[in-house]
Amino acid sequence: EDFPGLEFLIVGGGRGVEPLRSLLLALVEDLDKYSRIIVRYGARTPDSIVFRDAQMHGWNQGGALDVMLTVDDRNPGWDGHVGMITSIMTEDYLDCHAIDGIAVMCGPPVMMKYGTETLLARGYRPENIYLSLERNMSCGVGQCGHCRLGRYYVCKDGPVFSYDEIQNNPRLWDD
Repeated sequence: EDFPGLEFLIVGGGRGVEPLRSLLLALVEDLDKYSRIIVRYGARTPDSIVFRDAQMHGWNQGGALDVMLTVDDRNPGWDGHVGMITSIMTEDYLDCHAIDGIAVMCGPPVMMKYGTETLLARGYRPENIYLSLERNMSCGVGQCGHCRLGRYYVCKDGPVFSYDEIQNNPRLWDD
């Protein structure tokens, strides 16, 4: 509701696409409310692609819904892109309106680190990059401190934060 008419970029790596699925389905359900929905998803191998049927058949409706997959290692029979997720976030593979676009990302810390750097270099504003940090949680109620990022507890205050909120935390990309 806060972003009518804007373009959404959803970036998922590995099993990090699972938390993003409900957002994607909600956006697709109201596709006409947004200028465009872009999905960039990376997996280690074609066999490890999560929600393979949905992603391979029917998600890419063209125009308003732009989906591209990549894998780190090619398997026999895979004819799609091979490379890290950031390789399909370049100008060659991602035509986007970064200056006013919204990006949402979830995946392994190293993917999110380099993905965020790529988005910033492309012109996304820190306050428009949202990171889902579920991987940091342990107890889920703010008691153990495992998920603490500065003044935030991922389990209580998140798990989704804008990059602007947490960018200066030295533990941000820790496993």
